[in-house]
Amino acid sequence: MPPKVRRSLAKLGSDVSVARRKRHLTVAMMVARLGVSKSTYLRLEKGDPTVAMGVYAMTLFVLGLGDILGGLLDPARDEQGLLLDAQNLPKRIRAKKGQVPL
Repeated sequence: MPPKVRRSLAKLGSDVSVARRKRHLTVAMMVARLGVSKSTYLRLEKGDPTVAMGVYAMTLFVLGLGDILGGLLDPARDEQGLLLDAQNLPKRIRAKKGQVPL
């Protein structure tokens, strides 16, 4: 796994820990709400890449941040994708034989 991805997961785990504590939730409370073991949850807070995506998603939901995940790859905010779309526009459009122009 690239170091940049590992750092991002570690930051995500740290941010989850901060969000949990701001909401005055204990690790035991999170474990009960998520339905996972304590060791799995603690691995999540450390940014362990082997924790299932579903556990991360449920954690965001429990913290009241569930909408974030749905908008993560919103095509309207994908700058790289929008640039690629613009680059792939045809230079010119030709009418097909027999097609009447509007």
